[in-house]
Amino acid sequence: MQNKILQILKDSIQAKAAILTDADLVDELERVSNCLIDIFNNGSKLMLCGNGGSAADAQHIAAELSGRFYFDRPPLDAEALHVNGSYLTAVANDYSYDKIYSRMVTARGKKGDALIAISTSGNSANVIEAVKEANKMGVITIGFTGKQGGSLKGLCDYLIAAPSDDTPRIQECHILFGHLMCELIEEALFKSEY
Repeated sequence: MQNKILQILKDSIQAKAAILTDADLVDELERVSNCLIDIFNNGSKLMLCGNGGSAADAQHIAAELSGRFYFDRPPLDAEALHVNGSYLTAVANDYSYDKIYSRMVTARGKKGDALIAISTSGNSANVIEAVKEANKMGVITIGFTGKQGGSLKGLCDYLIAAPSDDTPRIQECHILFGHLMCELIEEALFKSEY
């Protein structure tokens, strides 16, 4: 069992090490972080969506921004779109599961807001529908995917593709990306005050 533990740890470290040597990915992380800083500076909001572990990552990132990361500071308007269970089950039942996020984007989104769409494959139908709706509305779209990018690759304004094809390693990179952005956003918006 220890060999398996060591292999999992090595695989996780290798995925993160690959980020360090991917200049294009680091540039995209910087562009997205600056985009989100601008969004919050303009009084706009961030919506996030995903399924399963990606939904948990969406909620985690939203909590870091709307609560706090390092600084005690005013909250930022960030929300994971799956947190209303009654809404989620009603729309899934009355329309389809594919519409759960796109309808919430229609309800909450405004031009100049942003949507982080998280899908390890890049092919989750409900996440893709949300991105399509956001694009129609002038909401900035940011995809978090695995190495291949899937269908989100051609749909999002920005794509942050974790350098792995293995779902757990991709999700570990996604939360790293989220934490990195939260730290940069909070520092840019609040460091001088706190």
